[in-house]
Amino acid sequence: MAPYLIDSHCHLDFPDFSEELDDIIERARAVGVSTMITISTRIRQFDKVITIAEKYAGVYCTVGTHPHYADEEDGIPAKEFIAFASHQKVVGIGECGLDFHYDNSTREAQERGFRIQIEAARRTGLPLVIHSRNADKETEQILREEAEKGPFKAVLHCFSASACLAAAGVELGHYVSFSGIVTFNRAEELRMIAASIPDDRILVETDAPYLAPAPKRGGRNEPAYVTHTAQRLAEIRGVSVDVFYDTIAKNTCTLFNRLPKLL
Repeated sequence: MAPYLIDSHCHLDFPDFSEELDDIIERARAVGVSTMITISTRIRQFDKVITIAEKYAGVYCTVGTHPHYADEEDGIPAKEFIAFASHQKVVGIGECGLDFHYDNSTREAQERGFRIQIEAARRTGLPLVIHSRNADKETEQILREEAEKGPFKAVLHCFSASACLAAAGVELGHYVSFSGIVTFNRAEELRMIAASIPDDRILVETDAPYLAPAPKRGGRNEPAYVTHTAQRLAEIRGVSVDVFYDTIAKNTCTLFNRLPKLL
């Protein structure tokens, strides 16, 4: 029997998959990736992700605005995210956060959107999916400030930041998710961080169609390839693959508590 795995972050609505989505999902299921969370990047295009989630068993989604589109979707109130989050196939809020590498939107709009979606996560009880790039200090500051207003759950997705931000996230009760980057030759520092995350706070993802792990690096990523990242993480952490698969599946279902408890 194939292992039970969850790809906690992919983008099945992206054009890269439009011509063969049935095959993409079937390949994932064939290697034990029974559950996939397709992540929203624009609330104004939420219809695309929810349509996919409704069509396929084992596929769930989030609702949110990525920092790249913070200017485009500036001013959308928390109540709109909350309204979409009432759908039972919506399991999280985001992705949202800060991206000071590309700065595709103003930093002010990125922060406003981040804080609004934290409010939506707090009010719905659904976890927040956080994107943070070249903004460690600012992300930590916002998370600490918002924690003082009331509790919320979150995951630092596709983690490639500093050990300080990872430690702050864990301290605040959040999770840290690793993508195929952790398999790259030059990612030794990231592997050290991955080894340090507590057993009950680590997740795995693809961020497909991006960041295909070794040995698939250089091509389009897809949910089936989360197995390569999970196997590498098990090696890094010094545990068996079976034990690690069980750990990350339990963690993902604990964080995204609308997912069915299949374990």
